[in-house]
Amino acid sequence: MPQHEYIEQHRKRHGERLDAPEKRRKKEARQVHERAAFAQKVHGLRAKLFNKQRFKEKATMRKTIKAHEENEARAANARPDEGAVPAFLLDREGASRAKILSNSIKQKRAEKAGKWSVPIPKVRAVADDEMFRVQASGKRKKKAWKRVVTKITFVDPTFTRKPPKYERFIRPSGLRMKKAHVTHPELKATFCLDILGVKKNPSSAMYTSLGVITKGTVIEVNVSELGLVTTTGRVVWGKFAQVTNNPELDGCINAVLLV
Repeated sequence: MPQHEYIEQHRKRHGERLDAPEKRRKKEARQVHERAAFAQKVHGLRAKLFNKQRFKEKATMRKTIKAHEENEARAANARPDEGAVPAFLLDREGASRAKILSNSIKQKRAEKAGKWSVPIPKVRAVADDEMFRVQASGKRKKKAWKRVVTKITFVDPTFTRKPPKYERFIRPSGLRMKKAHVTHPELKATFCLDILGVKKNPSSAMYTSLGVITKGTVIEVNVSELGLVTTTGRVVWGKFAQVTNNPELDGCINAVLLV
């Protein structure tokens, strides 16, 4: 045994203290808070290196979670059902979440923006001064290149934030929304649905990329709960809807489904 492994040797011979696992657990729990405190205090080159490392860790963690979810979906489909299924029902029964999502992406690519008959054809353009607020930064608060978004935004759940020091557009957590009240014009019923993304903001392409939701914005919502199917019998995953209210004033998103 090498000389520097005397601690492991002692553990093998005499064992550990009775409270060793508890102490280890508490130390791991403290590390999260210690790391957060360090991240707030650190600056300069060490901050750059720390944020770079943290960014990589987050990206790896998200990839691992996604891989696990895909494996679970595959395993669920691999289980054979009891009894035979007719050929015309194979697509409905065996459609996995991942498969539906890929179909919706293909459907999105096929459709082109601006071809829908929308409930609100013309809306007031939102100026940059109204959309953004200047955030002073730097040691003496002399730098003014950062902007805070003052409207409601949608941020993808898989979004990994840049280090705050280098983030140009700040989207506050309090102004982020994940659900919308969508009215079906034919059914005359309103449903609370998850937002999948912002398709087009009529004011600017930059607002679309930032996920800003204002009056007249076309958003994509998850309609799988409504049980809508295509002519071939496949489940419709995402459909577009237009926002009909001012979300920043009402505190909620009201939209009409584009059918």
